Amino acid sequence: MPVQGVFVSNINCENSLRNTVVIIGAGVCGLSIGWQLAEAGAKVTIVEKSEPGRGATWAAAGMLAARAEAEPGEQALLSLNLKSQEYWPEFRNKLEKATGVPIGYRDEGTIIVALDRDDAADLEFNYKLQASLGLDTKLLSGSEARGKEPFLSPKINSAIFSPLDHQVDNRDLVNALRIAFVRAGGDLKIYSEVDSIVTENGSVRGVHLNGEEIPAQFVVLAAGAWSRTIRGIAKEDLPPIRPLKGQMLALRMDPNKPLLRHVLWAPKGIYMVPRNDGRLLIGATVEEKDFDAELTAGGILHLLRESWEALPGIDELEIDEMWTGHRPTSRDDAPILGPTSVEGLIIATGHHRNGILLAPITAKTISQLILTGDLPKEIEPFGIERFRKPKNRTPHAA
Repeated sequence: MPVQGVFVSNINCENSLRNTVVIIGAGVCGLSIGWQLAEAGAKVTIVEKSEPGRGATWAAAGMLAARAEAEPGEQALLSLNLKSQEYWPEFRNKLEKATGVPIGYRDEGTIIVALDRDDAADLEFNYKLQASLGLDTKLLSGSEARGKEPFLSPKINSAIFSPLDHQVDNRDLVNALRIAFVRAGGDLKIYSEVDSIVTENGSVRGVHLNGEEIPAQFVVLAAGAWSRTIRGIAKEDLPPIRPLKGQMLALRMDPNKPLLRHVLWAPKGIYMVPRNDGRLLIGATVEEKDFDAELTAGGILHLLRESWEALPGIDELEIDEMWTGHRPTSRDDAPILGPTSVEGLIIATGHHRNGILLAPITAKTISQLILTGDLPKEIEPFGIERFRKPKNRTPHAA
């Protein structure tokens, strides 16, 4: 069955022209939703407390790795990730055509490596899981892996190659989305923080911003790790999102003779992502530190030590940049997408480490929900109601 187009074009056009939407948050998902709605004729305002995409979007590595990151018990999330990955080529083409801005999409694929027996056992388990799920991956020997990446450590004894797991330059992506949204007629308010969401009689009325009210028929909460800080949301609709800190760094390769060409996953959750300009991104720590944004010696040492084990040549590279970010993470690590108990209030947050990957399907489904009133089946399992406690029921009489 052919994949439906990513973009909603003139769905219920008369209605869409009357729609007024405020999106809280200009990360990759907020901008993608706003761009699609503006393209469909809606009047859209995005409110961002800083610069667009300077939260988790800016800190990310841009991996589109639905297969490499598949985990047991996450079949519903895997299905969503795979569907969004199918949408990515069209999403990329439309964005680059609309803006003339290349977004660094690369399709060499992803390699996951093992360095010792324990790593190899984990790798074999992951490969069997991927095979059982029908994912297109291939088990490689150490020499086969080095055939694809000659500078890999001689200690590597096995690997998985995932040809359909690609990457995009997330920073170029967010810059392109900003241009596309504004060109489509969207209103982007930066350095503007929403005081609260305004509701009346069970329906959203707009947002309070800098002492004034911006009226809206729909408000989309897409504030990432900060989504729980927005006032005016009833307890049952407050998304259970926490910030999950990650430290990262970038090294500088010769772009004409790069040390690495594929995205590479090393043991202990370390990944390396080569960019077209010669940067080599290395990430990322996983820390329950709330909104702490400090770089630590231990965090950077961990990244460098584990990546050096897989790719020894990095010790000759210059450090280009180091930074931290905060993944917007829900209690089950899956996104929260869809309507709330308040008419017109919609949630699109909690994407954890998959915000870049899930941007196309988030934009498509949330836009469809607003423009048609119908909840797309792809996001039915990801509503906020899954976190609500069941109401007490009166036992039936014996």
